[in-house]
Amino acid sequence: MKQNFNQGGRPHKINPSVHRYVVRFDAAENTVFLSLFDKSGAVNKAAFIKSVLLGKPFKVFVVDENTRIFIDKLSSLNSHYRTLVVDYDTLVRTLRENFTEKQAMSALYRLEQVTIDLVKTNREIVALAREFDARWLQKSL
Repeated sequence: MKQNFNQGGRPHKINPSVHRYVVRFDAAENTVFLSLFDKSGAVNKAAFIKSVLLGKPFKVFVVDENTRIFIDKLSSLNSHYRTLVVDYDTLVRTLRENFTEKQAMSALYRLEQVTIDLVKTNREIVALAREFDARWLQKSL
């Protein structure tokens, strides 16, 4: 009868990382290293060093503050448009219920002119956003 000599525990790795190297940096080199590490977005410093030394590619993500501001303002404009649509519907319903037809038509005509201006502005914003995407997405590739 064959005895099982397996003691249990974690199974052994196929290719364990047992070789270790130590590098020491002075203050200036350390600041350069830390800035490169921060730009790389690597999980830890060891993975960053391995990727740089062994030639593995790593991505550097740069967050442009102007881009972030542009996207935030565009998002807030979009939320304002949704609010305006709800208010527009409420206003039209209120005009029909509370005013005479002539007064309601007069107010709706003015509201229609303002809405046309709003649509033109919205189209300009969409065109600017597409132009922004076309210009800046090419730089990030």
